[in-house]
Amino acid sequence: MDGAIAAFKHDIASLRTGRASSNLLDPIHVNAYGTSMPINQVATVTVPEPRMISVSVWDKSLVGAVDRGIREANLGFNPIVDGTTLRIPLPELNEQRRKELVKIAHQYAENARVSARHVRRDGMDHLKKAEKDKTINEDELRSQSDRVQKMTDETISAIDVLLTEKEAEIMQV
Repeated sequence: MDGAIAAFKHDIASLRTGRASSNLLDPIHVNAYGTSMPINQVATVTVPEPRMISVSVWDKSLVGAVDRGIREANLGFNPIVDGTTLRIPLPELNEQRRKELVKIAHQYAENARVSARHVRRDGMDHLKKAEKDKTINEDELRSQSDRVQKMTDETISAIDVLLTEKEAEIMQV
């Protein structure tokens, strides 16, 4: 369940909140050397200014592929190519784009909740099998099931808190 929270934190870190961050380009993959690679494996991503991201491509032949990857990611970025460097100015977020980002954050949160529920289901199945195999008794099954449910509830509430914080951060004007 900690993995679900960690994945959710990583996902929402890539959502734009008006400030430049190198995490904004994490979901972008580039077709390089005949395979799809994360952008951080073909270039260095830096933030020289609060509203600018700089991408320094290591291999000059991949500049076009990195530019294409950024544009096709539908993140609303328009890179400016300057030799082997791409400069990405971040435009001001409008109300409509902020609402779209909040919807995306809600989707990420739901995926994290589903992951936590899958872990709960696997734990419950494991406990039921252990009871069936007579390695634990019915009382232990009930107490362990309650513990698993409590952990699930705590994980989901932690995801909800993170979502609320991110939503406030996105909608902040």
